[in-house]
Amino acid sequence: MKLSSTGLVRDEVGADTSGPVMRALGLIDTILRGVGQVMLQNNSYAGLLFLVGVFYNSALFGIGVLVGTLASTLTARLLGADRAQIRDGLFGFNGALVAVGILYFLHPGLLTWVCVVVAAACSSVLMAAMLNLLRAWKLPVLTAPFVFTTLCVFLATARFGRLHSTELLPSAGLPQGATVEGVVTGSTLLHGLFSGVAQVFFQASPVTGLLFLAGLLVSSRLGFVAAIAGSLIGALVAWGMGAAEAAIFSGAFGFNSVLTAIALGSVFLRPNMASLAYAALATAVTPLAYAAVSALLEPVGMPAMTLPFVLVVWVFVLAIPVFPRLKAS
Repeated sequence: MKLSSTGLVRDEVGADTSGPVMRALGLIDTILRGVGQVMLQNNSYAGLLFLVGVFYNSALFGIGVLVGTLASTLTARLLGADRAQIRDGLFGFNGALVAVGILYFLHPGLLTWVCVVVAAACSSVLMAAMLNLLRAWKLPVLTAPFVFTTLCVFLATARFGRLHSTELLPSAGLPQGATVEGVVTGSTLLHGLFSGVAQVFFQASPVTGLLFLAGLLVSSRLGFVAAIAGSLIGALVAWGMGAAEAAIFSGAFGFNSVLTAIALGSVFLRPNMASLAYAALATAVTPLAYAAVSALLEPVGMPAMTLPFVLVVWVFVLAIPVFPRLKAS
């Protein structure tokens, strides 16, 4: 192992990892990279700032992120997954989101924590399955394992009397026509801008959002700009379409757009004028996808989470080969 500009240490094939201190540092680096990969950043410094941001808002969620990332990472190690992918945090980030999602939508208790560990471990199995499945289409897995794993857990609560949902889990019912609620002000948009970034980890805190942005700035200036633009575009589109002021204020329409903007604006495409316009279009479409997916899942009382981001990015990535002005990274 040796020092790296992207993390605490960099584990390389053939490096001496026999010492307990080096193994511990390697595990910490891998866990932090897993946290960073929630926003597509293979950078343990970014992961550390993301973790600090979560702990700032909630110690419960911070512990959950650590437990979920550790459980999913160790599962991948135990099953012999590719060492480089584990090291880069690719088997950690879905576990982190699974943990915080379960703790957000279910009342915390011993059984809930057992579900966190088991579901985070299962997210690594699903990650491996989807890596294998989507390889033929050259599609990234993104947060799909998190979405599908947590949806299964939430749906199962209807048949298990010892798992209790919070009031934050949507109430099942047919979608109702929306009306414009509240007055959107500059304060609404500013609060929603930073909260939209924080909501990637289910945190409705502008300070947490600022810490997340600091982590992105450490890792990627382009990713930092993309996150700000994504959250702002999400809020403005939601405002223009008549979303409730409270939803814009809390960042509910921003976090999927943040992830879409980072993915297409700084990760999967080489930056040029065409790719930036393409990323902006995908980012603007994402709040519409969020509204549509939320309405689709409302009859069964399930949250959309990051499914809109996954669907939009999959469609736009699949279309890249048809457009010669776009170059995949």
